[in-house]
Amino acid sequence: MPGWTSLRSLVNSEFYQSHEEGRDPAAIEALRPAFEQAGNDERRLRAVWADLLALPIRTDFPFHEPSDLEGIRAARPGGRADRPTRPHSLSDAALLDRMHGAWLGRCAGCALGKPVEAFMESHNGLTSRGRIKAYLQAVAPHEYPLRDYFPAQSPAKDRTGPLGWSSSTREKIAFMESDDDIRYTVIGQKILMAKGPGFTTHDVARAWLAEFPYRTVCTAETQAYRNLVIRGDFHQDPTKSDEIDWNWIATNDNPYREWIGAQIRADPWGYAAPGRPTLAAEFAWRDARLSHVKNGIYGEMFCAAMIAVAFVLDDPAAIVEAGLAEIPGDSRLYCDISATVCICDRFGRDPAKFEAVIDEIDVPFGKMSPVHTINNAALVVVALLLSGGDFERAITLAVMGGWDTDCNGATAGSIIGAMVGAARLPKKWIAPLNDTLRSELVGYDPISISECAKRSAAIAKEVSKGTAGH
Repeated sequence: MPGWTSLRSLVNSEFYQSHEEGRDPAAIEALRPAFEQAGNDERRLRAVWADLLALPIRTDFPFHEPSDLEGIRAARPGGRADRPTRPHSLSDAALLDRMHGAWLGRCAGCALGKPVEAFMESHNGLTSRGRIKAYLQAVAPHEYPLRDYFPAQSPAKDRTGPLGWSSSTREKIAFMESDDDIRYTVIGQKILMAKGPGFTTHDVARAWLAEFPYRTVCTAETQAYRNLVIRGDFHQDPTKSDEIDWNWIATNDNPYREWIGAQIRADPWGYAAPGRPTLAAEFAWRDARLSHVKNGIYGEMFCAAMIAVAFVLDDPAAIVEAGLAEIPGDSRLYCDISATVCICDRFGRDPAKFEAVIDEIDVPFGKMSPVHTINNAALVVVALLLSGGDFERAITLAVMGGWDTDCNGATAGSIIGAMVGAARLPKKWIAPLNDTLRSELVGYDPISISECAKRSAAIAKEVSKGTAGH
């Protein structure tokens, strides 16, 4: 069964991932000649891959990055101590408004970034964000900084490349078109409605196979989906789900195991646990371990926790801090997000200094894959902190930073949308969606965004009843 790409390309990506995970650089590069000589010979490529995976983590690697839930919790700042919950005191109407704001914010941020997702790689000497800037400035000087959905055409498109999706441009947008960032939010909602707060990774796996056509998943999710089909363990009795080797499902032939795919699946778990970041992070862990390990898991836990506390906090810095409290303090993600916060502070969290801030985070993160967890999480944090809680600033800054633009716009929009509520969202971003979502999933194509919000609010109330004291 084919995976996301060719075996040779997968092994090539494993070289980078091996560096990231702390294997000895000299030992990694010593395997390069064998890789180059292997061509497309499957046996030789698999031998190189096995040799890469067999390399030990170097003794001076400064990070401690478990993937099991208990290990993650023990490695959080403060260790195993219980994290404070912030039970919300929102009325039913206020909770629904916040939930509606989160859904609308996610959709608007995703739609804003979707046309320039095609700009995530450097092209013609332009970086990802350089392509966005050049595209807009060629339309008119006032188009940059970004302040509206993208225009469909630009005089610079020969240099920047064309937009990737025209249905979300300002001329055509009439609904939230199908996108993986939204489909995962929908599938999470469907899992929670069917299984409640006791859902398992096994339930997530079965939902993917029942609901997602293979073509709708990408990178790490493609490889995990493929592994589920190959192994077939998901056919076991659901009560035996603990016997499934989820680590194998997440890692076999999967060099994308720390990329952004899990991070974009965080939202339904945050929506289900308003004011309860630890519970939201646990839900996210159950989901993330299907396809990711280490920082790939932490990215989803971090974002789910931020979304959960956005319902009860109105300070983006406090929201980021609450997200960090749920992941290992000696992980790359924790250290890099902490450094990003310091950079933002040094520039006074001034949105006018956005480009200077991004110049600085480009230094450590610019060579990462544009769909890695860490660099994109850092960009979301920049957008949140420099936004000052302003919705338009948050989604536009998240998208102008480049890389995985629809993912970052969606996450920033979800967090600020939950924080401010639907009634306070600018109409210019919300009205073009016409309260309509197309997801390509049964029962959700089309569906009103407001109905999705109502379902999430009902789930949150049921989860609260079913997890009292958790």
